Amino acid sequence: MGYEIIEGDCVDVMGGMDAESVHAVVTSPPYDNLRTYEGTCQWNQSVWEMVLEEMYRVLVPGGVAVWVVGDATVNGSETGTSFAQAIYAKSVGFNIHDTMIWSKSDPMPLSHRRYEQQFEYMFVFSKGKPRVFNPIKDRKTKNPGVVSTGNVRNADGSLRPKNTLSTVPDFLPRFNIWNVPCACHKKDRSGHPAPMPTSIAHDHIISWTNPGDIVLDPFTGGGTTGVACAETDRDFIGIEKVPEYADLARNRIEAAMPQGVANELAV
Repeated sequence: MGYEIIEGDCVDVMGGMDAESVHAVVTSPPYDNLRTYEGTCQWNQSVWEMVLEEMYRVLVPGGVAVWVVGDATVNGSETGTSFAQAIYAKSVGFNIHDTMIWSKSDPMPLSHRRYEQQFEYMFVFSKGKPRVFNPIKDRKTKNPGVVSTGNVRNADGSLRPKNTLSTVPDFLPRFNIWNVPCACHKKDRSGHPAPMPTSIAHDHIISWTNPGDIVLDPFTGGGTTGVACAETDRDFIGIEKVPEYADLARNRIEAAMPQGVANELAV
């Protein structure tokens, strides 16, 4: 596994990368203007449009981009930016392969005239049909070993018996709502103001890539995606504007790499 952290603006850096040169993107972009990131954050529609365009260009056919995002609330109304980004991603060529939910088991209490906010979106954009899908099978079935029978619904609503029988396995692929605590565990406390849980990056990486693939994070921050790549034998390219965060990411990735394997990826 190799890695490279490139300091600079992600639009500029991706613009200098070869087309179809990475296998996946796993990232969490800025959420509207909720944080300033040491005064470096310039985030508006024209910026995120360019980011999505460059992500599409650098991905290989069949590559997947995981976009973990939420919305700010302004004057009592959610901005809906996340939906606008998903629709724009589709306009540049991406498929909205899946709209997944990160359900936080320990959300931060907020004082709103609404029910407590517990989730964020995890959009899975694909450049055509995903080239890789390694489903995580951790949903325990109720009747493993039982021969499954039943019906299939026709287009007109009527039912017909299944043509084939199958045995219920011990475990099935998980649903697309993932219950994950906020990034409060020791290894997630990176010093970055908005850390993404390592388990989210890890599980998406093993789902949509194979060992040896190259994963890009245009908003590296504290290096969570890079840490997950080190744990799963994927190559990693990170882009980060803030030098302090870039150094933090390098240190965390180096610490996560197996002994004797640490090396940098030439890009």
